[in-house]
Amino acid sequence: MAVFDVTIFLSTFMTLFVIADPLGNLPVFIALTARNTNKERNRAAWQSVLTSAIVLAIFAVFGKYILDLLGITTAAMQISGGILLLLVALQLMQDESNPQEEEAKASSVNIALVPMGIPLLAGPGAIVAIMIKVEESGDTLGGILAIIAAFILLHIIEWVVLRFASPMHRLLGEGGTVFLTRIAGMLLAAISVQLIIAGAVSVWPGAA
Repeated sequence: MAVFDVTIFLSTFMTLFVIADPLGNLPVFIALTARNTNKERNRAAWQSVLTSAIVLAIFAVFGKYILDLLGITTAAMQISGGILLLLVALQLMQDESNPQEEEAKASSVNIALVPMGIPLLAGPGAIVAIMIKVEESGDTLGGILAIIAAFILLHIIEWVVLRFASPMHRLLGEGGTVFLTRIAGMLLAAISVQLIIAGAVSVWPGAA
């Protein structure tokens, strides 16, 4: 048995990278941290990645037992994650409110936890994917090491991508950020509806 399973490594990394989509989530991160300072934005970047890492690690190790214990299905996770994303999308597409109100909201809600950490970087798809990959590894040393390596590489890339949010924000300016916020809201709405549809199809296959 190989000490390191390259096939599982590539499969796990590519699956998680496509689902987590750090590049696609960068506009959302910029929009949600538009009123933050560079220091606050950088802190939100590593906190988002840390939140994702903790959640995925917990479900990789205990996921099957947690879902079985609570009686939660994959479809339920997809639908709930989709609804949460839709609420965020609607907020992004609304008109600008009073700046003081926005600052109060930003100070009371840590976007690094929700929605960046959960469900964007560590959403239902990523959680289910890593649980499946752990099962596919067959508890072999090579498979487990490959999954750990893919897990670490994914979160390093996520941090690097979000870390460049500040230079991009300076480049876009206020007008560009507002435009990006609206586009991000539309994209998030589409993603959320797709998640809800996927969950509904799992519950009612005939609806496909």
